Amino acid sequence: MAETLDPLSPSVNGPSRAPGLLHKLRTRFNRAGSTTRSGEGYVEFGEFRSERPGIKKVGTFAGVFCPVVLSMFSALVFIRMGYLVGNAGLLVTLGQFGMAYLIVIFTVTSICAISTNGAVEGGGVYFMISRTLGPEFGGAIGTLFFFANVVSSALCISACTEALVENFGPKGYLVGDNPGLPNGDWYLFLYRSTLNAVGLSVSLAGASLFARTSLAIWVTMLVCLSSAFLSFFITSPGLIDKPDTNLITNQTQFNYTGLSLATLRENLYPEYGRDYSTAGGEMTDFASVFGVLFTGVTGVMAGANMSGELKSPSRSIPLGTLTALLFTAVSYAALSVLTAAACERGLLRNNYVYLLPVNVWPPFIAVGMIVATFSAALSNLIGASRVLEALAKDNIFGFLLRPMASHSGNPVLAVIMSWLLVQLGIMVGSLNTIAQVNSVLFMTSYFAINLACLGLDLASAPNFRPTFKHFSWLTSLLGLVGCAALVFALRPALAAAAALACCSLVVALHLLSPAAADPKWGSLSQALIFHQVRKYLLLLDPRREHVKFWRPQMLLLIASPRQSAPLIDFVNDQKKGGLFVLGHVRIGQLDGTGDPLAEEQKYWLKLIDHLMVKAFVELCLAESVRSGAAHLTRLSGLGAMKPDTVLLGFRDTANPKDFFRDLNSPYKTEQFDLASGEVVFPLRGPGRARISAAEYVGVVGDVLSVGKNVCLCRHFQLLDMASVESRSSHVQYIDVWLVDTLRPRDEPFSVRALFALQLAAVVRSARGWQRLRLRVHALAAPPAAALSGGRTYSIDCAIDPNIPALAPTRPVKDRLDELLKLLRISATTHIITDWPSLEDTSRWSSGSTDDNAIYHRVPMSYLQRVNSIIKSRCEEGTAVTFIQLPPPPRLTASGPADDAVCEQYLKVLDEITKDLSPTILVRGLKSVTSTAL
Repeated sequence: MAETLDPLSPSVNGPSRAPGLLHKLRTRFNRAGSTTRSGEGYVEFGEFRSERPGIKKVGTFAGVFCPVVLSMFSALVFIRMGYLVGNAGLLVTLGQFGMAYLIVIFTVTSICAISTNGAVEGGGVYFMISRTLGPEFGGAIGTLFFFANVVSSALCISACTEALVENFGPKGYLVGDNPGLPNGDWYLFLYRSTLNAVGLSVSLAGASLFARTSLAIWVTMLVCLSSAFLSFFITSPGLIDKPDTNLITNQTQFNYTGLSLATLRENLYPEYGRDYSTAGGEMTDFASVFGVLFTGVTGVMAGANMSGELKSPSRSIPLGTLTALLFTAVSYAALSVLTAAACERGLLRNNYVYLLPVNVWPPFIAVGMIVATFSAALSNLIGASRVLEALAKDNIFGFLLRPMASHSGNPVLAVIMSWLLVQLGIMVGSLNTIAQVNSVLFMTSYFAINLACLGLDLASAPNFRPTFKHFSWLTSLLGLVGCAALVFALRPALAAAAALACCSLVVALHLLSPAAADPKWGSLSQALIFHQVRKYLLLLDPRREHVKFWRPQMLLLIASPRQSAPLIDFVNDQKKGGLFVLGHVRIGQLDGTGDPLAEEQKYWLKLIDHLMVKAFVELCLAESVRSGAAHLTRLSGLGAMKPDTVLLGFRDTANPKDFFRDLNSPYKTEQFDLASGEVVFPLRGPGRARISAAEYVGVVGDVLSVGKNVCLCRHFQLLDMASVESRSSHVQYIDVWLVDTLRPRDEPFSVRALFALQLAAVVRSARGWQRLRLRVHALAAPPAAALSGGRTYSIDCAIDPNIPALAPTRPVKDRLDELLKLLRISATTHIITDWPSLEDTSRWSSGSTDDNAIYHRVPMSYLQRVNSIIKSRCEEGTAVTFIQLPPPPRLTASGPADDAVCEQYLKVLDEITKDLSPTILVRGLKSVTSTAL
């Protein structure tokens, strides 16, 4: 018996150590669902992924908690607490922290929901948003988030430089009267560039190295922060000198009072002053203070940005981020209260690094400043590079970012590009100025995260099942509204610029991005569209249809799009905002091995994209064309959106033209000629019809029997849209013939005649056709023989009930002009006076057992004369001609008699339409015109 071997199982005859090796390999596989690309540190095999050799992962504390805390503290905790409390006062500062943390908490619940709803890979927040909102929105927000990280890194480097100068510059706190680091604009730029270069070196060494050192950095920062808290209780009151960088005040010393209720009461309320760190000392206000304060909570994304280096992102991101939020919130609140109770307002507004002279040992604060700011700068630089790498891997910007993608190890080029942009950012100089831009960019990112989660919840997607249970649509909505309200209220110009940039990116990516054309992941917009379409389809009640709001709903049955491309294009214009369904019947039956139409469906969807038509595709597998056409006619559409008009190509033996291979065709393409030599949508052989005459006529009869209108389209291979649209072309008209060619005595204002008129008017209103003029042709009076007395009309040849009675004694032209005026259709009327004589055809079948005698008895000379009259008008420059379709013969059973009458019926149609311009034979059953309001 043959052995069946599992590729991950030990070989039967393999060496003895193989089972243990393969067992270890198997245990390292994690089920990743249906992923589409390699994440940071993973190699995928089918639906499994394994850790990439040599890439070590980190846990929750070192990988999320420490980076988030360090990024949030950054420049705020040691360098800007005095700026906040000194200007906004304790109450407003605590209120602003409350608002900021409320927004962040709502956003974190959304991050936790997304990160626990599936496997999270490299790219952090960008990865989450793109996999939820799709490539266009994800790419746009990811780009803004990338720049937010770049700006945040520049902000932290500027803060670190400020800390160095305050401590080691001229008369710095740690050098005293000794000469320190030289100060000045060029020296400051040199220091920033040096720090940025150090950050580049560490980033190139690998993010996991930084993640492993973050624990030591966090411990160092905790010791420094603890010393600051203790110093408020230990340090005695005294005078503190202003820093040399403060040039806006002449006062040189300010009071440190120690913990005092009087000082606390004095610092409760806002009293905005000038910011000495800006050029000229700009006045502060609520918005500027909040912009700086918000930088202290933007680091909440640092853990998510490290998703590619985490052992278990779905567990680590929620747990580490929430605990870091709690820790920083308590630290900020405690430091704000102690600062307000121990330092007078003048000290806080004129010495932002007041913690240095207050501390029991100033080097603690100096180390804390440098460590907190530099580690935050490094964290943001690494985060920016990971987002850029993810954008490149997803092919969002095509060849522009392709070199940034790294499929093994550290993304070196992405790190270098991020470093260069940070280098540009540090040229701005002022920390507080950079902070305003940084806050707006991060709030825009938070807005997008909340929007993504809100959309997922509203779409009711069954696969949205986050294991994080504290999320709801309300938290996302509150976070979304809070971000939008705050950013536009505080910085409307910057907010508008960010929104404009985001919208522009969305449009640009939708039109140009390769990822948008062939996304490898789902798009939330599709889920929301499905949800809304289903809801509105249920509201669309077919029982409440009214003729006033009729619009074309077309089902076009075609054999091969190669020969029908102009017809498909024409029907797309004719639908006028209605329904357009492309139908195709494939002969065959299910064999139990799968769906035989699944592969073909993909090419039909490609066809829709290639021809740029707004249509649905319906394919049918049936034993015969007639059977399949009947299924499509009856079942196409959904709910009240079902086709009411079926269009067919004309059955003839003319050689088909391949518009996909014709060099002069606007529809030329090679995407349906496969490399294997196989041709998609093959043409029928020359001189051969696809179906028999009886089957074709049977399809027409079946359509009419279920109460749907039918149109037969001929000569559309001659339709040249370039001539239709060109103002210098000889093509000038759309012709409508209100004459029933086989029963010219019938009423010209019948339902079926006005249906043809309505279709022509709809075509003329379409873009590209509006320059053409509509011509309506009718007979002056019944030709030759008089109307038979007491003649009654069938429902489709009676006067349209929605049209007011027009006096039959008036001339036909006057009645027709009045009708066109009532219908608001711009057209010229033409009365035909030389129509050939034809015996009253009603006598041919009245009282006869053979209702199909008309098709055998109509004189060929009559048909040829009718054809010549219509052709003479077409030669004047007609683009499309609408003619009434005679009723198809009634078929009883399959047999020679039916075949003969069907051949004769098609011969009649062939003679009428021979050598005309593109022609539509129309038979309408329903009233589609109305003169009522």
